[in-house]
Amino acid sequence: MVRKIKIILEMIKFEHTVFALPFAYFGAILGAQIINGEWPSISTWLWITLAMVGARSAAMSLNRVIDAQIDKANPRTKSRAIPAGLVSKLEVYFFILVSLALLFFSAYQLNMLAVILLPVAVFFLVIYSYTKRFTWACHLILGITIGIAPLGGWVGATGTLTWDAMVLFLAVALWTAGFDVIYATQDADYDRSKGLFSIPSCFGIKKALQLAKGFHIISFVSFILMFFITPLGYVYLIGVLIAGGIMLYEHSLVSADDLSKVDVAFFTMNGILSLVMFVFTIGDMLL
Repeated sequence: MVRKIKIILEMIKFEHTVFALPFAYFGAILGAQIINGEWPSISTWLWITLAMVGARSAAMSLNRVIDAQIDKANPRTKSRAIPAGLVSKLEVYFFILVSLALLFFSAYQLNMLAVILLPVAVFFLVIYSYTKRFTWACHLILGITIGIAPLGGWVGATGTLTWDAMVLFLAVALWTAGFDVIYATQDADYDRSKGLFSIPSCFGIKKALQLAKGFHIISFVSFILMFFITPLGYVYLIGVLIAGGIMLYEHSLVSADDLSKVDVAFFTMNGILSLVMFVFTIGDMLL
């Protein structure tokens, strides 16, 4: 059982929870400061963390099960756990049920609004994996799904949902959509040959990278806007400027003629960006 769990955690890239979890904390801290004038309690931190772990684990596991046949036929992904026979679909389905149970229980421990809005989050967790079969907007759906992380943190810590939280949602959603477009350039030819939809397969890699830049520009502007509409100060603003520099560097690593550094642009740079935003937000509020 331990070996199977380890395989599943490797399959879903559990360590990449770092992309969304800091933004869930971001939403929780900012919301609690604005609405309640205090920091989230230790129990709130705990249940938000467990809810995020459950949500991401369920979403990624569903994606691997739903895309198993696609992954098996793709040379880049055929070595993933399910196509390679390292773990069965039944075992992954059991892991999904446990992950969803963790998500539901954690939301229940937070507040009633978190429970009421939970079906919306679960809908996007499930629907994302199917979207590449019928729309190039799959990257935006993923953005919405990850953008729910700061909203979940905000709702979990405050029991409310305000319009400034929606600006944070927009910033995270378009940041995610942008880097997912960059990642999808690797499979543009394969997706096109199999009738799968993505921005790179539908519009070409050059146009896709331009759209990714557009998403990131709007994301950056939205993060800047948070400086003007919330109590966040200049330490936060410095963090946003660093994040903007990271986005610029990310785009400098890839071009229509050279995609060899996509993994660096996708995994390393975005993990750093997420942590930078979290650290500078915490620093701003402490000061």
